[in-house]
Amino acid sequence: MSQYFQIHPENPQKRLIDQAVSIIRQGGVIAYPTDSGYALGCHLGEKKAIDKIKWLRSLDDKHNFTLVCSDLSEIGTYAKVDNAVFRLLKAHTPGPYTYILEATTEVPRLLLHPKRRSIGVRVPDHRITHALLEALGEPLM
Repeated sequence: MSQYFQIHPENPQKRLIDQAVSIIRQGGVIAYPTDSGYALGCHLGEKKAIDKIKWLRSLDDKHNFTLVCSDLSEIGTYAKVDNAVFRLLKAHTPGPYTYILEATTEVPRLLLHPKRRSIGVRVPDHRITHALLEALGEPLM
């Protein structure tokens, strides 16, 4: 079953954000706006939802998935960040950039690149995305 929400881009309605987060927590897939376009997202580590996204986008197992994080401190939990990388991230986030970094053990295996053990991380600059991340309390895959 699919649902369509029209969320205000400047002042996201909490009721609609909470409905979208409920769909994510129940293992669903959402399409949401970012600062560079629309993205498909699901709960971190939800195998059926990740398989659905792979099917929708015709992706193979070598695709680098991206974790959409709310801030730099959350990136440090899921990716290895040294001082030089931190300075780069701090200078260019939030923004329309995805960084492919070495993953930590916190990242579920099914999201990792099979050979490189890397993960994409991003901090978008969009109010709806920030509202989703705040209500979810964790990164969005």
